[in-house]
Amino acid sequence: MSDADQSERDAAGHWYDDDAGPVVRPYAMTRGRTSAASRHRLDLIAIVVPEPAAEDPGRDQTLSPEHVEIVERCSEQPQSIAELAAGLDLPVGVVRVLIGDLVDDELVHVTRPVPPAELPDVSILREVINGLRAL
Repeated sequence: MSDADQSERDAAGHWYDDDAGPVVRPYAMTRGRTSAASRHRLDLIAIVVPEPAAEDPGRDQTLSPEHVEIVERCSEQPQSIAELAAGLDLPVGVVRVLIGDLVDDELVHVTRPVPPAELPDVSILREVINGLRAL
């Protein structure tokens, strides 16, 4: 970048390069945490649903803008953790920590997918289909 470009940028009030990406690093959003304090396992396909207490998350001054945006996005339509990470353009690990904070504050709850061990056995389903066909 030439000196003329730099001085023009400084005059416009920009103190960072637009191509550099976000100014706030992910570890700053999570205050250095890499996992949520909550006991919940947050799978990529787990669905985040707002609690009734989260009517206006913007009023809560303790929430970061990212927390507020997660609650607002889920208020429109419950979303998976992967969808939220993509929509917010944040790493999944950061979104998991932020959602863990919201779960601890009882602003959202997370519905976990059915574990594979609890799904019906394929052979049983085939037998049921075959029995129905025999009728």
